[in-house]
Amino acid sequence: MLTYLSNPQRFMAFSAWAAPLFFAAAVIALGVGLPWSLVFSPADYQQGETVRIMYVHVPAAWWSMGVFAFMAAASFVGLVWRHALADVAARAAAPIGATLAGLCLITGSLWGAPTWGTWWEWDGRMTSMLVLFVTYLGYIALWSAIEDEEKAARLAAILCLVGAINLPIVHFSVEWWSTLHQPASIVRSGGSAIHPSMLGPLLTMAAGYLFLFGALVMMNMRAAIFRRRVESARARGGEA
Repeated sequence: MLTYLSNPQRFMAFSAWAAPLFFAAAVIALGVGLPWSLVFSPADYQQGETVRIMYVHVPAAWWSMGVFAFMAAASFVGLVWRHALADVAARAAAPIGATLAGLCLITGSLWGAPTWGTWWEWDGRMTSMLVLFVTYLGYIALWSAIEDEEKAARLAAILCLVGAINLPIVHFSVEWWSTLHQPASIVRSGGSAIHPSMLGPLLTMAAGYLFLFGALVMMNMRAAIFRRRVESARARGGEA
């Protein structure tokens, strides 16, 4: 499938119908997940209504790392095989991932203030997530700072692959260091520690985030491809 979509013409034909489909799926999932999580799900016996921030915060944390992993894979393909569409995919995903990482940090602070009594703590999870957010910003800035897109793609790919080292640090930080964050609650031996009444809306929100990412990254890639086509047409016109 990935080999098939590596051709720009085939990708454009695929994304023409897939992007609206993903967007519709995101609207449905978020349309169900938001009222389910923010209104109808039960309050936590310890955190009370504050726990509702979890339904926005946790999927943002998951997919901020997932998007960067997607970028790292695309960057590897672009760097090794010099595939232009892979570079387009990584660049198109960066603003989305940065937004999710920023949302994770903001909602985490809002959640932490009443739960832990502090807006910020330099523990392993928070610090490594901040590093991820800064890496996103650095990646985006690098693309904007270099006019030669081929050179920018190579340097951005290297930065992305180096930055990917932080992903396991973010994930395992709660196990490696003393932290305010709780350890894994869903994927763990013995089954999920989250009650089904809370797990259902949480996974629905996570699905909504994923579908929205799929729609937005395809839309960003289509815009980039259209821009390159226009620039190529103008260059040919100028030469004529």
